[in-house]
Formats: sequence, C-alpha cells, structure tokens
Amino acid sequence: MTELRTLKVALLGCGNVGAQVARILIEDADTLAARAGAKLQLSGIAVRDVHAKRDVDLPQDLFTTDADTLVKDADLVIELMGGIEPARTLILSALRNGACVVTGNKALVAQDGPTLHEEADKAGVQLSYEAAVAGAIPILRPIRDSLAGDRITRVLGIVNGTTNFILDQMDTTGAQFADALAEAQRLGYAEADPTADVEGHDAAAKAAILASLSFHTRFALENVHCEGITSVTAADIAAAKDAGFVIKLLAIAEKLPAAGTDAAGGEGVSVRVHPTLLPREHPLAAVHGAFNAVFIEAENAGELMFYGQGAGGTPTASAVLGDLVSAARSLVLGGPGRTETTTGQVSALPIDAAVTSYYIGLDVADQPGVLARIAQLFAEHGVSIEIMRQAIHRDAESNVESAELRIVTHRASEAALAATVEAVKGLDVINSVTSVLRVEGV
Repeated sequence: MTELRTLKVALLGCGNVGAQVARILIEDADTLAARAGAKLQLSGIAVRDVHAKRDVDLPQDLFTTDADTLVKDADLVIELMGGIEPARTLILSALRNGACVVTGNKALVAQDGPTLHEEADKAGVQLSYEAAVAGAIPILRPIRDSLAGDRITRVLGIVNGTTNFILDQMDTTGAQFADALAEAQRLGYAEADPTADVEGHDAAAKAAILASLSFHTRFALENVHCEGITSVTAADIAAAKDAGFVIKLLAIAEKLPAAGTDAAGGEGVSVRVHPTLLPREHPLAAVHGAFNAVFIEAENAGELMFYGQGAGGTPTASAVLGDLVSAARSLVLGGPGRTETTTGQVSALPIDAAVTSYYIGLDVADQPGVLARIAQLFAEHGVSIEIMRQAIHRDAESNVESAELRIVTHRASEAALAATVEAVKGLDVINSVTSVLRVEGV
C-alpha cells in the first residue's frame, strides 16, 4: 500500500467552531486521511491566550500565540478568528506561501474577496469558505459546482439564525421584538450586542457572497442594500398573519430583465437584505427557529431549497472540514485549486431598480371617497393594487372612528413603489402610514 503523504494543517482561532474542528481532526484522523488522500496533521492552533479554558479537551502543546510562524510552515490553513485584521494579513501570507486556505470569515470575504481570490489564483491554490454562509448547509459548492452548467436567476435566503428565531417567536407567540430578542439572548442565539444580526449586517455579508457565486461577478458589501428587523412590530406580524403571510429577513440576489434596468448590456443584479412578507405556503415560510435555508431559482434546474442548521460549533465545523478535505485533495492531485469564476460581469443595481411588491399599512379617515382617492393615486404612479383590506376601529380616548387599510401591490419597480408611498403620505385623508414592507413570492 502506498504511504500517504502528510499535510500540515494550521488552525487560527479556537472558539466554538475552531475547537470542534480541532477535535474532529484529531478523533477522525484516519477517516479524513482516507477521504483526502493524505494525512491531515494538525500542526498547531494559534490563539491569543494559550491558557484560556475551552469546552473541548485538546493537547496543550498544540497551542501557540505565534500565528505568523505557524502559517508559514503549513500546507493548509483554517482561519476561524473572525474580524478583518489580523485575519486578512495571515490569509494573504498563507496564500502567497502556497497554502490552501479555508475560512468562515464572511465579513472579510464580502469586504475583500477579490484580493483574496486574486492571490489564490496567482498561487494556484484553493480558497474556500463554505462555512461563511448558512453554517452546516452545503450551499456554496452546489452553486459553484453543481449548478455550473445552469443559469441562476434568483436567490432568496434566510441566512441569519438569530433574526429568524426572533421573527418566528413574534409570529408563533405574539411576542414583542424586545421580548423575542431577550429570549434569543437567553438561549445563546443572540450576542450581548446583537447589532450585526438585527440590523442585517451579517446577512448582507452573506448576500454579497451568494450573489458573487451565483452570478459570476464579484459583488462587494457596499453593493448590498441592507435593512434590519428592529422596526418590525408585533402589529406588523399580526397583520401579515391575518393576510396569510409570514415576515422573514431575506437575503435576495436576482437578475433583472433588460426592460427593468439601465445597466450596461441590458441586465443587472439587485442584491438586498430586508424584512419581507412571504405567503405561508412558500417553502421558506416553514423555516422556524434558528434554522437557515436558501431557495434558488435556475433556468434549467427550476426551484431548489437547501435547509439546515445555520450556526453552532459542530454543524459549522462540518462545513469547514468539507472544504479542508477538498483543498487537501487538490494538493494531492497537483492541479490548480478550485475557485470562483467571474465571467458574468453584470452590474450591481441600486435598490431603486429592484422589482418587488409592497405591503402598506395605512390609518385613514373613515369617510366616503377615501378608497377611490388612494386607488387613483396608485394608478397615477403605475402601481397596481392586488389586495386591499379595510377594518374600522375607534380611538378609546377621542371616540373618533378611523379605518385601517392593508394593501398588497402587484410587482413594480422599487422606485415606483417608494414614490407611491411618499405621495400617499401627502393625502389629507391619511392619518399615518403604519408600515411599509416588501413582499416576495406572490
């Protein structure tokens, strides 16, 4: 039997995911060697504090604070430190030294992916980041490899477990946002500072990565329109439920038809993150708790959905190790590393060019002719109303009756829809615009 070569693996970071990666590398060494075609030797783990207490019992002699030396001597580098620096410098050093790199650093890939890919291309090594999007769900490799012979037209993703848990709690229990967030923090789904999650920044980084791979064009974080869920109220959730919808924070990347854009070549891609109403029969509407799912529409494959755990040490470690085995095999076989393709070169479009539907909540005067005036204004802006519902309510203090209107529009450009809402606000019969949310899947 041919003796397997040994590849040195440097691990940068030993948090929740890193500790599980190290454990599996040690415990499943024989299985991983058989699949990779080489022995994967964990040569060291770079951390800030070698004596810090960790949930996984690992050999103490593996730990070091000298990440630079560890990287220079490695064949494969796993970066799980997070943040931009020193992760960026260490990854670039690894690539330039001819090491394949596996990372889960969504913020870095979204912000500086082009530079990292350029260095990987120059060195002929593999840069992989399956763990950067949707945790354990295998989504990036299927987009890059399995759908390479197809044309993806649209991607809708629930890619942040924290926000999905919060919105699901609000939907199923009637909780207010603050109470649902507190429960997410108690269960460990949300950080003490949940800003990156609830403001949509985490999902936006993942949206940039999904769009780049799906449309073979490098999209940066600045190309993603981003809105969080902090303005979503229990009343919004209840109204959506009453109309047959559920609210989810979606990462959306879609190619727009020629007629809908001014982009060069007649087409472009809209990449955005925002709270969205989905019909309850849509597959993504059934994604509960902290789970993630990505729904893909392609010209030939049709509709596909990938579902699973979007976070957690062991699930995310599964994605990291899948990339590691793939990278090891590329070194064993001696070919160039697998990377992205950038042959698409479609334009990133502003949010105004997006084509969507709106859910609009209005508090209006209860008097004759109000509905007709609103419908006329919508028509003047080229926006068609699909659903309109009215409920009468009486203010307990003033004893004045008013009407609550809930309108769902047909699909139109974001620019036309936004202009319509602004015009509606100017009508003297409008007391207030209570909510404006986008709708997909209708």
